Amino acid sequence: MAPAYLTTEEVLKRDIPWETYMSTKLITGTHLQLLRRYDKKTDSQKASLLDDGGPAYVQLFTNILRDISKEETVEYVLALIDEMLRANPKRVGLFHQASEDIYHPFLRWLREGNWFVQEMCCKILTLVVSIRPKAHDGHITTGEPSHSKSKISTFNDVLKGQLDWLSSQLKNPSHPTCSIPLAINCLSNLLREPAVRVSFVQADGVKLLVPLISPASNQQSIQLLYETCLCIWLLSYYDAAVDYLATTRVMPRLVEVAKGSTKEKVVRVIVLTLRNLLPKPACGAQMIDLGLPQIIQSLKAQAWSDEDLLDALNQLEDGLKEHVKTLSSFDKYKQEVLLGHLDWYPMHKDPGFWRENITNFEENDFQVLRVLVTILDTSTDATALAVACYDLSQFIQYHPAGRIIVSDLKAKDRVMKLMNHENTEVTKNALLCIQRLFLGAKYASFLQA
Repeated sequence: MAPAYLTTEEVLKRDIPWETYMSTKLITGTHLQLLRRYDKKTDSQKASLLDDGGPAYVQLFTNILRDISKEETVEYVLALIDEMLRANPKRVGLFHQASEDIYHPFLRWLREGNWFVQEMCCKILTLVVSIRPKAHDGHITTGEPSHSKSKISTFNDVLKGQLDWLSSQLKNPSHPTCSIPLAINCLSNLLREPAVRVSFVQADGVKLLVPLISPASNQQSIQLLYETCLCIWLLSYYDAAVDYLATTRVMPRLVEVAKGSTKEKVVRVIVLTLRNLLPKPACGAQMIDLGLPQIIQSLKAQAWSDEDLLDALNQLEDGLKEHVKTLSSFDKYKQEVLLGHLDWYPMHKDPGFWRENITNFEENDFQVLRVLVTILDTSTDATALAVACYDLSQFIQYHPAGRIIVSDLKAKDRVMKLMNHENTEVTKNALLCIQRLFLGAKYASFLQA
């Protein structure tokens, strides 16, 4: 059973005894004065105060998070910050005008707080880190003197702390239903920063995204899928991430989702991702194997309203065509088989092709042979059936264990059925295949002659 979900609005109904905190010297008289002017005031009054002294309020809220450990108060201050940023996201710039380190308290509560506290800290840190001033020395402060007594967090310190927490939520969620959507949402914003992509890959975080790419049905799961794919798209601009993605199951998952999704934004981000991955040789070959050219044709036939999606589909289609031109002869043959588009191209009857590539048929547990056998069962195209029978006979002729392997794949019965096919080309090649299967390659060739 999921824990009760606390909202910002509920938290802000509390009354916090600020005077008690001043009497115990946890806040100063100046702090109390600022709080009295701000707390429980109208939105317009708060906006006016933030316009006049925003950095002071940010520093005040951060100091409370640093010095006070009472859970209800920590939640309240985080709710105030959340309210402030939701009313005007541009106020995140106030954090970068603070005179002291404002990041450490958020990192602390990210690790130590309850779910509401963790969620607030993560959202706030994501905004602050995403819209940070770019400093030459790697600090995410705004140039305060380096001799300042306050601890200065570097971008890498803050980033590492937050990425560690986000990764932990993907592995072992703190909240059964909210942790993963929050983590993915924050990552989809943070990964817009190139430095974050580097750190995320170095932290081995990419593998945590791949299992989340699967067909979605309800609105919540569709949004999670979209933001996960958005993360993959952002990572596809970083070479080291692309190298890693090429070794995972991400490609089949992306293609499967694109094939079945009707959500335009999901399809768009997947197509853009595949377009970025295509130049990687291993990725391009895999796209061909997965039948992506055919899927693109199907996607292009749908009534999409997004011109960017249509442009990306055309670019991906053109890129795949160019990729095919650079494939080896066996790669081209494999593509032809996997797409089911068999025809009498020269390679089929070229003895050199079979001698040079016969061992390639052993890849992926004889994948190409298995597809040829499936074509015998499923195709209604006479040319495809004739070519499939012929290619099986060629495999028997050129592979030392060809007869055994084809027999093990249960091809015999399928081929024998085709010996009664109405098309003479099909019956002729089915007969050749059966002869080689039963009599051996040399004797079958003699009979054929």
